[in-house]
Amino acid sequence: MQLDTRAAATPTPKSRLPRSRAIAVAVLSLLAALGAGHLVAAFVGPSASPFVAVGNWVRDISPHPVVEWATSTFGTADKLVLFIGVAVVVLGLTVLAGLASRTRPTPGLVIAAAQGVIAFVAVLSRPDLGQLGIVAPAVSTVAGLLTFSWLHGKAWPVEQDRESRRGFLRASAGVHVGAGAAGLIGQLSGNRVDVEQSRAEVGRLKPASPAPKLPADADFASSGSARFITGNRDFYRIDTALTLPRVSAQDWRLRVHGLVDKPVEFTFDDIRRRALIERPVTLTCVSNEVGGSLISNADWIGVPLRDLLMEAGVKPGADQLFSTSIDGFTAGTPVDALLDPNRGAMLAIGMNGEPLPQEHGFPARMVVPGLYGYVSATKWVVDMELTTFADRQGYWIPRGWAAKGPIKTASRIDNPRDGANLPKGRTTIAGTAWAQTVGIRRVAVRVDDDWHDAELSSEVDVNTWRMWRVTVDLKPGNHRIQVRATDDTGYTQTDALADPAPDGATGWHTIEVSAG
Repeated sequence: MQLDTRAAATPTPKSRLPRSRAIAVAVLSLLAALGAGHLVAAFVGPSASPFVAVGNWVRDISPHPVVEWATSTFGTADKLVLFIGVAVVVLGLTVLAGLASRTRPTPGLVIAAAQGVIAFVAVLSRPDLGQLGIVAPAVSTVAGLLTFSWLHGKAWPVEQDRESRRGFLRASAGVHVGAGAAGLIGQLSGNRVDVEQSRAEVGRLKPASPAPKLPADADFASSGSARFITGNRDFYRIDTALTLPRVSAQDWRLRVHGLVDKPVEFTFDDIRRRALIERPVTLTCVSNEVGGSLISNADWIGVPLRDLLMEAGVKPGADQLFSTSIDGFTAGTPVDALLDPNRGAMLAIGMNGEPLPQEHGFPARMVVPGLYGYVSATKWVVDMELTTFADRQGYWIPRGWAAKGPIKTASRIDNPRDGANLPKGRTTIAGTAWAQTVGIRRVAVRVDDDWHDAELSSEVDVNTWRMWRVTVDLKPGNHRIQVRATDDTGYTQTDALADPAPDGATGWHTIEVSAG
């Protein structure tokens, strides 16, 4: 008996789809999967959208050094870079699926199914999604597999006549339009909360206790320092949200529970009807490098967090407030810092005279002077649990960061910039220093080997930064400029360089300039 060896024969060009057609099948199937998943996610939770969920999952499992490198390298653009990176990998796998399926669909279906499994895992890892969240990756996976199988059949024969070619093009166009429509409907449905309309309805916030009037010399912006108040558009933004949460003031609720005498819940109107306070507070990111820009100052409007916690009644033994954002981010804040009436921790609903911008936490966020944001500045906050540091850990703690995060005394040179070419002679050097909750007593600037005491701006509040400047005589040549600050406890910055992890960077900001 003679064996049929045709199945084992090497495929000829006529028995394989052209590369471009095979890749088109895979890419269109991917679009169908993403469109279907995005549509369903609009109704079960925006973060269930497969692409968004995978992005969040990659962020969460990334090693700590990778996260720090991305933050220090790309700053506030790190989320865009993450999305681009995920898109490149997904597209690469999709192209591979197409090329592996030039003779039969099975290899491509296996790769597509594997991508679906990753989406399932990503959605299941989201703390902000309920059980219905898995519907989005399920529908996405089924849509992708069915589209791949159907289009792969339409792609044959290899040498298509005009009619079969038209059939494949019509099918491809249909998938493209359908995927786009599904994605667009999902996007519009997911954006059904009009945040800007909600902010407009909130209107102007009028604090019963306004921020202090700024003295004329609150900053030395004319000499090149930062302005005392950072505009909302310029205020630094570092958070874990790949897509901004959309919450209306009308729908927002804050629950306070845990180790309390009685759980309480607040609406936005509950907070707004209280006697609002307005205070300037400088926020700082723990990822800020020596001399970095991840620090800003604003006038915050809200209510004392201490008042809300006292209404709930904090039980003895509760040493941590475990706050949760609507997108699942968590942070643990020392209770003693929140109950300290002199510190001025706030639940903020306004920023620089207007309702919080969406990217800065609308409708409400936490503002706690003296603590890095990763343990205190929860945006879009909806839940506060009184607990202990032994029982719960915030998002960043298992990822290598310290549990309590007090801000370190630091200073920065704002003008001139590193590498600047300056005229010889009298030159003004200006910058910023901060030691929230303590205050800045002195700033000293070293030019080469000589130290100079800097002039300080008027102190507006111990919870804000303070500007400084000094005029020196620069001789022709290269010069090294350094700065150090001394706070009101008498502590002077160490010159020992340390990375931001695990509890904030240290060292003197140093620049090199030339004069001539």
